[in-house]
Amino acid sequence: MSSKTLLKPIFEAKNIVMDFQVQKSGGFFAGSSTLRALNDVSFTMYEGESLAVVGESGCGKSTLCRIAMRVHEPTSGSMTYQDMDVHNFETKADYKKYREKVQMIFQDPFSSLNPLHSIEYILSRPLKLYHGYKNKADLDMKINEILDTVGLVPAAEQKKKYPHQLSGGQKQRAFIGKVLAIGADVIFADEPTSMLDVSIRLGVLNLLNKMKLENKKSFLYITHDIATARYFSDRIIVLYCGHMVEWGEVNKVVQHPAHPYTQLLISAAPDPERETVAELKEKGRSEIQQWTPESKGCPFAPRCLKATDICLEVFPEAVEVDEGRFVRCNHL
Repeated sequence: MSSKTLLKPIFEAKNIVMDFQVQKSGGFFAGSSTLRALNDVSFTMYEGESLAVVGESGCGKSTLCRIAMRVHEPTSGSMTYQDMDVHNFETKADYKKYREKVQMIFQDPFSSLNPLHSIEYILSRPLKLYHGYKNKADLDMKINEILDTVGLVPAAEQKKKYPHQLSGGQKQRAFIGKVLAIGADVIFADEPTSMLDVSIRLGVLNLLNKMKLENKKSFLYITHDIATARYFSDRIIVLYCGHMVEWGEVNKVVQHPAHPYTQLLISAAPDPERETVAELKEKGRSEIQQWTPESKGCPFAPRCLKATDICLEVFPEAVEVDEGRFVRCNHL
């Protein structure tokens, strides 16, 4: 039995389905159709670990974050934080607790901070609202401590700056500092390094890793980059067209991918140790197909070299190929 099965999840999603109404081409009178962005997505998050969600653009990764942040209510399924229904809180106190304990780090650090306020003000607000800081000396000490933690030093100088005076990496560190000031335990990080220079991505990832290991923060790490997912995360979900196609312990999935789509992602990732040109094996160069509630079969079938007639008709059940690792494929 896996040790994870003995622990209580801090955050859990069960059978999430998310449908959107989209306008058909042809103008207003053409009507609308239903797009299924997520189909039967489930996961658990535990204290002090990172769960990566990887896949191509448009596969539903960011939609998961928006549901967790209550921007969208799922068509069906549920999300719970410490046994509280995320979309149906019983009291205002429960809602306030959730807003404090579950936060998000955005992809774009250039628009995530209010340009009208200094870093000192941005950090002081959550400390006052959520933690009752009133004494200026105590507040200054806590702000300096947070800035030291996220690597914005010297703190006395950095906290006086406004967002436009910081680089992209510094802005992201300042926003991470805000998340720490709020006191979040669960953090949804939506490609937090993708808009940063390559030279500073590792520094931000190391900061997040420190928060995970030393502060026991839990992360849902959204990315299209298999390499950073393997570096930062403990477990991984491979998402395609809103469907979970492979998931489990990150090293098992990355080193021995079983699903054809996971194999395609791995072969497309840069590898300095690879001596030959990566061979991307797929049927044509199809875009991710538009999935609807009426769609059937495996969503990857149009691009899969292994696909047969059954793949066009039957959505495969999840199969545990080794302990804790699951794959959805009709041809395992």
